[in-house]
Amino acid sequence: MSTVATKKQSTWKRLPKGPNGGIELLLIQSVDHLGKQGDVVEVRPGFANNYLIPQGLATIATEHHKRMVEKHRAKLIEIEKSRLAGLKAIADLLNRQSVTIEANANDEGHLYGSVGAPEIVSALKQQNFTVTPDQVRLQGPLKELGLYTVKIHLHGDIDAELKVWVVPTVSEDN
Repeated sequence: MSTVATKKQSTWKRLPKGPNGGIELLLIQSVDHLGKQGDVVEVRPGFANNYLIPQGLATIATEHHKRMVEKHRAKLIEIEKSRLAGLKAIADLLNRQSVTIEANANDEGHLYGSVGAPEIVSALKQQNFTVTPDQVRLQGPLKELGLYTVKIHLHGDIDAELKVWVVPTVSEDN
């Protein structure tokens, strides 16, 4: 009885290689530290297969896609400008905004826990601002009562500064 090894057929098509050995993709949306919408970039296969393509941020850079982008580049620029204008408007609103977060603290003003990005995001959500925790740029967790200025990173070069008040929790047993 002999065993015969059979070669399995791959059910998915390999992505085309670029000149440097990576995968050539066309960006559907701008990606920080990679490129702008409509750019042709070359990335590693894992980044393409596991992040960019499944998230809908990029597609395979075929000649047809490249021609379509060139044809519609003016429209893409207008769309990107309007998106950036919207983000700048949100940044202006956030610059004028402040949030108050209650936290348990001792008599010296040191918090028993800390205030981090998730607490700031939930406080902003109560004021109808939608940001993600990775857009909140803290130097470290806030561990004392007081007023802090926190950066909110909205886009490549659009940041907002938000005033965050950390106040003691009001107890009802006065």
